[in-house]
Amino acid sequence: SVLAMSWNFIGGMTGYPSFASAAFFGLGAYAGAVAQTSGMPMGLAWGFAGLVAFVFAGLLGLALLRLRGHYFAIASLVVAEVLREIANSATDLTGGGMGLNLPVARDVSIQAQATFFFYAMLTLAALNFSATLVTAHSRLGFGLRCIQQNESAADMIGVNTTLYKTAAFMLSAVFVGASGAIYASWVNYIEPSDVFDVLFSVKAIVMVLLGGAGSLFGPL
Repeated sequence: SVLAMSWNFIGGMTGYPSFASAAFFGLGAYAGAVAQTSGMPMGLAWGFAGLVAFVFAGLLGLALLRLRGHYFAIASLVVAEVLREIANSATDLTGGGMGLNLPVARDVSIQAQATFFFYAMLTLAALNFSATLVTAHSRLGFGLRCIQQNESAADMIGVNTTLYKTAAFMLSAVFVGASGAIYASWVNYIEPSDVFDVLFSVKAIVMVLLGGAGSLFGPL
């Protein structure tokens, strides 16, 4: 649900076919995992991962969102592969191809852990839906729909299309990054091929298209 609702910001409301969800998920997973192995508390690590994905998407959006249509789609798809190679190469930080182990909770039953992570992700999904609701009824949401209908016309009537598109791209990243960090804490072990899997991008798109792109409840 988080993947789908997040993609809806850039793909549904704005009309830009992004395949960057896998990149944000993997980046968040590694940011959260590295933070935890460095001694940061788990909850703070999740927030840190979301922030890292948020900032990364802002910087990336300024470059990629100059492209349109299938050019943007291909460029966004490549990002996950680039980050996967970086994670494979940075062995001192990420463990490389051998993966990275996270701290394991002691004296806690498997059932209790499963329940905890379920509600953690459910809370993240609720926050994501709240952000969707606020965006849809705000000036930002109106601007994104203008861009979806006709970007050139939106630019002519005063919509700062670059700023609005970048904001949508950042919103599509922050919750996915946090979800990647929660996933990493849940499974206690991650590797590049697992968290940078392109299926994370494809599944999100399919869910939104089945539920209704640009709608509030469709992706959920």
